Amino acid sequence: MCNIKEYEKVYDDMIDKLSPADTLLLMVKAETEDQRNFYRIVGNYLLQKKQKIVVERKLF
Repeated sequence: MCNIKEYEKVYDDMIDKLSPADTLLLMVKAETEDQRNFYRIVGNYLLQKKQKIVVERKLF
């Protein structure tokens, strides 16, 4: 069974600390296509979260 708290910490760290530039760097430096895809998906998710906030606040 997985350690849920461990994965929650990973999630929180990624949400709080990764910038778009960070996710791009992670994609560029990834050693495998799978890693590159993972970081691309994470970057897209973080961007969508920010877009949702902008739309909700009618800042666009």
